[in-house]
Amino acid sequence: MQANITFIDFIILPILLAIIYAFAYLFRNKYYPIDHSYRKYFIPGLTVKIIGAIFIGLIYEYYYGGGDTFNYFHDAKIINSTFWHSPGEWVNLIFKTQNTNRPEYFHTIDQLYFYDYKSEMVVSSITAVLGLPFFTTYLPTAIVFAVLSFTGIWALFRTFASFYPGLIKPIAVATLFIPSVAVWGSGIFKDTICMFALGWLTYGVFQILVKRKINLFLMLITFISILLISKIKIYILLAFLPALFIWVLTSYTQYIKINSLRSMVRLFAIVFATVATIFVFNKLGQEVLGQYALENVLKQSEVVREYISFASGDEGSKYDLGTINSPQDVFLKAPQAINVTLFRPYLWESRKIIILFSAIESFIFLLLTLKLIFSVSPSKILHTITADPNIQFCLIFTIVFAFAVGISTYNFGSLVRYKIPCLPFYALAVFLIYYNNKPLNKKLFGILNI
Repeated sequence: MQANITFIDFIILPILLAIIYAFAYLFRNKYYPIDHSYRKYFIPGLTVKIIGAIFIGLIYEYYYGGGDTFNYFHDAKIINSTFWHSPGEWVNLIFKTQNTNRPEYFHTIDQLYFYDYKSEMVVSSITAVLGLPFFTTYLPTAIVFAVLSFTGIWALFRTFASFYPGLIKPIAVATLFIPSVAVWGSGIFKDTICMFALGWLTYGVFQILVKRKINLFLMLITFISILLISKIKIYILLAFLPALFIWVLTSYTQYIKINSLRSMVRLFAIVFATVATIFVFNKLGQEVLGQYALENVLKQSEVVREYISFASGDEGSKYDLGTINSPQDVFLKAPQAINVTLFRPYLWESRKIIILFSAIESFIFLLLTLKLIFSVSPSKILHTITADPNIQFCLIFTIVFAFAVGISTYNFGSLVRYKIPCLPFYALAVFLIYYNNKPLNKKLFGILNI
């Protein structure tokens, strides 16, 4: 089997890292001087992403012996092989604009794993573009993915840090330093591109709709983010939109002086967003939502149950939410689906080393949640949520997204990757609720120093 990571990777890698860090330090020193509260998180946040990209690449090469990250890379190499003899063909492959009936494309297209798969082909094309300056070597290309993802995560950090300047550290922990986000959101994956886009989308809509600041960059980065998410994982966008709708509406209704009218408008917004979300997941078919369309969850459940009974040797990876025979069953399973996304696998469910790392992280999230519940009374938690549109936004996105992923994945190995978009938002919600009711010196989780 041909190696994906070669000696050339390790020649280019240190040169690329030197260039990246030189620019990173220049950028930090220019925009975040010595006394700036963001300064100390910039380089560590970037470093965590870079380490994550290298680590997961080495794991896939030397532990798994392959995987989808190398499939994207394989297609990128095939695409880039056309650049030197026909730049026009390269452009046509990147944008998939050529007529596939033309004989000159037959040989190239026949070698591509993902040519007929829309979202996967987008990732392969992006990999080809980013990898071209580095002779399409895996680790340098993965590092570029990590750096781009970091820009989105940093934008997310800045968004919430601007709301809560006294809570910079917990916000940094929630956005920059969650291990699974750093690992699975840094290499050559769909998830890395989506984390880049989700961070910038949050930043862009906040600046445009809440701060009412409009310029060409904000409009462009918001448009690119929406385009990328819609092309790669549209269900992220569908979970984001109801949360965004309530976030913006709640932010504006704060200016309504009459309490009863303000409450009525907010209640209407929540009901409308809930009904609209159910309608979208119910009505949009396979062409748009794929396995996340409600009609397909029923089919997916039956297929997975059959797979579970067949693949009995894969005990360390699978989970089952029980029988799902109707749309009503889907929504009745919502608490279980949300629980499995946020808090599972449990420690005793991990029979593989990779799953164990995920289980430890999920256990920490469970401990944080329990500490919040027992430290802050339920009435205060509810009051804090209803009073703060930012917390509402984080929780609504988390709940909708966690439901969609948990109800349709059925495999812990896949779930650890699929769930990463909601983890920073859930951590933000937990930290913000806690520190809205407790002093900063009252640590939520002493071991993590937060």
